[in-house]
Amino acid sequence: MTWTLTTSLDDFRTQAGDFLGARPAENTVLLTVVDRLVGRGPHAFGEGTPVFGWWSREPGGPVEGAFLRTPPFELRLGVMPDGAAAVLAGELAAAGPEFTEVTGVSGGESAVRAFSAAWQAGTGATGSLRFRQRLYRLGELTGPPRPPAGRHRVAVPADRELLIEWYEAFGIECTVELPNIAGTVDDRIADGLLHVWEDDGRPVAMAGNSPVVAGMSRIGPVYTPAGARGHGYASGVTAAASAAALARGAAEVLLYTDLANPTSNSIYQQIGYRPVEDCLTLDFVDVADLVGRGRLRTGRAG
Repeated sequence: MTWTLTTSLDDFRTQAGDFLGARPAENTVLLTVVDRLVGRGPHAFGEGTPVFGWWSREPGGPVEGAFLRTPPFELRLGVMPDGAAAVLAGELAAAGPEFTEVTGVSGGESAVRAFSAAWQAGTGATGSLRFRQRLYRLGELTGPPRPPAGRHRVAVPADRELLIEWYEAFGIECTVELPNIAGTVDDRIADGLLHVWEDDGRPVAMAGNSPVVAGMSRIGPVYTPAGARGHGYASGVTAAASAAALARGAAEVLLYTDLANPTSNSIYQQIGYRPVEDCLTLDFVDVADLVGRGRLRTGRAG
């Protein structure tokens, strides 16, 4: 089994682009990250150098797995066999310093568990679960069973400060690091990719959708401020954003939910979303480093 590692986005797109596009649902994050890097340059997510890789059963064979990492974020696994994920852990541990700074891993549950077990065995790091998610694909879009009061509209520049505030609140609540929030909001407003639900003329919820890449668009973030929850606004704005993605030509409309939040998992299914796969995000901690810095005690109390 062969992994090819690179810091060249062009090489990654040339070698793995068709593979990513053939499984757009399971590779949705890789596709949107690559699209962002193409449009905004290598530092679209931070100052570090992005790294990429693809896997084949034999040298020169068809690509059957891929990953990327855009510092400071964790490694992101695309579709790959569990065995390839385990081999990848060893390859990264033995590679140069630009590849070995693996602070965590996310992706499909089975591949993440295989990578994590091999990484921990090979490096002595310990893994901790950050969150579990479920990837959904839209089947037939239906309206919310209890339509909320108000209406949908596309976000406009006058919404900018409020939407930045909501993005920040979403990141805090979901423990997700969102890079360059102001720039993201500006770009999405300019491209018509942010949606607002308003009731009695007051914005009460938002949803975004990603550009259509390889026939796929992903909904998110979806956010309703605490004081406006319980009225169905999230269902309404998600359905509207999903319809907008379809109108832009998406053959597959996707979204992730936090499995710890049964409400969101329920409402998305009510408007037509169906499960695809469960995903994990794990963080790695170097135990020896923590002991050396006095942040972890070892041994027993006497």
